[in-house]
Amino acid sequence: MVKEMADDKHIIHMDQDAFFVSVEVRKDSSLVGKPVIIGGSSDRGVVASCSYEARKFGVHSAMSSRMAKMLCPHAVFIKGNMDEYSKASHEITDILRERVPLIEKASIDEHYIDMSGMDRFHGTLKYAHELRQQVIKETGLPISFGLSVNKTVSKMATNECKPNGELNIEKPEVQNFLNPLSIKKIPGLGEKTFIKLSDMGVKRIFTLAQIHPEQMHSILGKNGLVLLQKAKGIDNSPVIPYHEQKSIGTQCTFKADTIDVETINNLLTSMVMDLAYELRQKRKLTACITVTIRYSNFEDVTKQATIPYTSLDSTLIRKTRELFRQVYQKRMLLRLVGVRLSSLVSGFEQIDLYSESQEQYSLCQAMDRIRKRFGDKSIALASTMNLNL
Repeated sequence: MVKEMADDKHIIHMDQDAFFVSVEVRKDSSLVGKPVIIGGSSDRGVVASCSYEARKFGVHSAMSSRMAKMLCPHAVFIKGNMDEYSKASHEITDILRERVPLIEKASIDEHYIDMSGMDRFHGTLKYAHELRQQVIKETGLPISFGLSVNKTVSKMATNECKPNGELNIEKPEVQNFLNPLSIKKIPGLGEKTFIKLSDMGVKRIFTLAQIHPEQMHSILGKNGLVLLQKAKGIDNSPVIPYHEQKSIGTQCTFKADTIDVETINNLLTSMVMDLAYELRQKRKLTACITVTIRYSNFEDVTKQATIPYTSLDSTLIRKTRELFRQVYQKRMLLRLVGVRLSSLVSGFEQIDLYSESQEQYSLCQAMDRIRKRFGDKSIALASTMNLNL
């Protein structure tokens, strides 16, 4: 009986349709039905998002703007505004949070909702439909959902019914739904794994699901066993409550109390760069920065700010320094400073490419490669070196 109850899951995956583009269309209705590309329009730019009309020409996110122009020369390019997209994301989260028992914000434009045990009070499919209509009505933004027995299958259901769709995959139907799909549609299956399995003749989920666990482990290790489980429609990962989303942070207690503002700012820069690198390695974005100081009399003061989702050093450094200026008012000696990044969501792919120059983004990538190869402390800004606090 316990096992039966544990298996009786009702997981809704809600995902915005071409989210950044939809926010732009909400502002400018003349964009409806046009191929729209969000990102830098220069040859060095990158596509952050694109409309379904543009996707028909082969355009996709992370593609160079130069290639996108070649594929779809009549597309409308929009630089984009991460601040507006972040605000729209919070709008949607607030609507859903008020109406469901358990919600996880998986990225800037998608949410998982656990309705398990609530079906006796609400018909889950009917409720999901009403929830979707409520989001559309209150925000004017399109959204799709998949409903099934776990996070993996519900997400794949959403992907199959987008745009502007609804799809319910009940437990007896799960394997039949999965079998004909390409293995590339399994969440978490990367390009290298896809090529490796394709070279073995494994291109459909049906074929993948037949492979013996020992063989999968020998080919791909533990990740192979996870993929095999997903191919069989098994995923026990829980919906993680939104208010419990983790934060990352660091602080430094000085050897001697100080009032050297320039050195403290350089220290904050170093701290933020380390945290931003950690974010990118975890493929996360942050929407909230908190700066804490402790005066020599042991009084703690904090200042917090909500920001557009990002994980780029330059954006976070600017805001951290601004918060420090705001919080440090007494001009007393300081004994500690700290920085914390919170409201974390997945979505490094949707990084704020258009508000930063392509050079800044490329610099971030280059520095990350050096750190991966030679260690976390192998590269730093000159201003942050030789700090002795």
